[in-house]
Amino acid sequence: MSNHLRIEKLQELIKQEVGKMLLMDIKDSRIGFVTVTGVEMTGDLREAKIYVSIMGNDEQIKSSLEGLQSALGYIRREIGRRIKIRFTPEISFALDKSLDYSEHIQKLLLQIEQEGSKNKLELDNEGDGGEVKGG
Repeated sequence: MSNHLRIEKLQELIKQEVGKMLLMDIKDSRIGFVTVTGVEMTGDLREAKIYVSIMGNDEQIKSSLEGLQSALGYIRREIGRRIKIRFTPEISFALDKSLDYSEHIQKLLLQIEQEGSKNKLELDNEGDGGEVKGG
């Protein structure tokens, strides 16, 4: 149990430190608007996969990933320096598509809502035309 907590704490520390590095230290023009969304470490703490969300079109995303790849050595060295652990994990970057997925779901929900409103309006208009008045 305590090892699980240690892994979670290290994941959060790495996430914060890499976020700071991207914001303040790394000046690669290829790296656009990148957000660190999570870190996943192996149980032996030897490897860390850093999930990033990148805003932009496909070309900007590809360029940002290339910039991150070229900064891997610096980022790993800085993690080792900033976080006092016996072994600095090997790091890799992975594109987090969960934000794209949630945006897609949001668009679908809005579309469904708009179609529902349109159908309700059509039903209301049909109901008015078939009403019998008299007495």
